[in-house]
Amino acid sequence: MKLLIADDSAMMRERIKNQMKNFDDVTIVGEAGNGKIAMEMIRDFTPDLLILDLHMPEMGGLEVLKRVKEARMKMKVCILTNYAYPQYKTRCLKLGADYFLNKSEDFEKTNLLIANLLKEDKKQEKFTIS
Repeated sequence: MKLLIADDSAMMRERIKNQMKNFDDVTIVGEAGNGKIAMEMIRDFTPDLLILDLHMPEMGGLEVLKRVKEARMKMKVCILTNYAYPQYKTRCLKLGADYFLNKSEDFEKTNLLIANLLKEDKKQEKFTIS
């Protein structure tokens, strides 16, 4: 699974990268400190999963999410934010986010999320006809 991390906090990007060391089948294809760079990396690397912060400079996560979904890109999008207010969650899910996690309360759930996505990938591989 190809993963792109978009968060303006270098410390948070590092935390996410450290979590991903638990998974052999996850390759971090890039990290972006703002939404504009995230969009460039999305086009360049076509990740399977985007972990996306909402509040970033140059282009916020809501705009990135909106553009990704309007372009009908196949990647899953997980919003990981400190702004886990109900109105943000509702808006993100309406825009097409697959997951919405609170950095403070749900960070450890990223492991479960990745494990479940990898299981889904393996199930799909079994049924692929060449």
